[in-house]
Amino acid sequence: MNPLTTIERRGMSAISTPGGKMLIVAADQRNGMKAAMKDAPGGAAAISKAELAEAKADLLRYLANNAPAILLDPEVALPGVVDDGVLARGTSLVVGLDASGFETVDGLRHTGLVPGVTAKTVRELGGDVAKMLWYTRPDRQDVTSRVADEMRSLIKECTDEGVLLIVELLTYQLEGETDEEYAAKFAGLVADGAKLAVECGAKVLKLQYPGSAEGCAAVTAAANGVPWAVLSAGVDHETFLGQVATAMAGGAGGAMAGRSLWKDSLSISPDLRRDYLTNRALPRLRELADVVDGANRP
Repeated sequence: MNPLTTIERRGMSAISTPGGKMLIVAADQRNGMKAAMKDAPGGAAAISKAELAEAKADLLRYLANNAPAILLDPEVALPGVVDDGVLARGTSLVVGLDASGFETVDGLRHTGLVPGVTAKTVRELGGDVAKMLWYTRPDRQDVTSRVADEMRSLIKECTDEGVLLIVELLTYQLEGETDEEYAAKFAGLVADGAKLAVECGAKVLKLQYPGSAEGCAAVTAAANGVPWAVLSAGVDHETFLGQVATAMAGGAGGAMAGRSLWKDSLSISPDLRRDYLTNRALPRLRELADVVDGANRP
């Protein structure tokens, strides 16, 4: 296990429920959030940065201010929601460091930081915690790989700056790999990715649901005491509730939910956003909180 520093423990507490389980509303998506506003004249491509920023602010106002924390991006949402007083006093801010998209080198995906954003600027943006996404294929990457070097470097930078870093990992299908081959490897890739990140110093993980109770137990074993939260990956809300219940029973430490909460609750209309987020998304958040804290878990 990679122990938390005292200040990192405060960061962990900030993103957790009173029961000590992580619960974060993920709203750092850019293109994905535009795509969810299906009623925008001219389609997603016509949505301006200002319109997207206001949609993110409404998502915070009507949904995430009821959660322990929200994950937002520094390209669109920040520092606006802090400077404008939208972020509630009791909701902590996780700053996403990853830029949109990825590059492919020798068949492997690599992400990059938002230009100009560092561990230090997380604090300057009002953040309590940072998050960085890496794509991993641990069957082709080990502790000497580029992705491992990047993890070690950013984890050290954040630790030195006193910022807790959530390490998000996504595995993916390689070019030429069949659906059946990838499906057979998937759970092992999630667990082995967790192991690789922990070997690089990761202290908190955000991971894909590995597909089963056995997969969750394997991830927990691979994490070796490092807490991990399951991400929603855009599945529907009811499906995610079941995944979270299984993951929590298998040793997970919480959930980070984005599209499963709000993908049908955004609109280009501020009035419709308020209605949908209040009456569709917020009840889902409350149900998810019950599952995370065990009130609604088998």
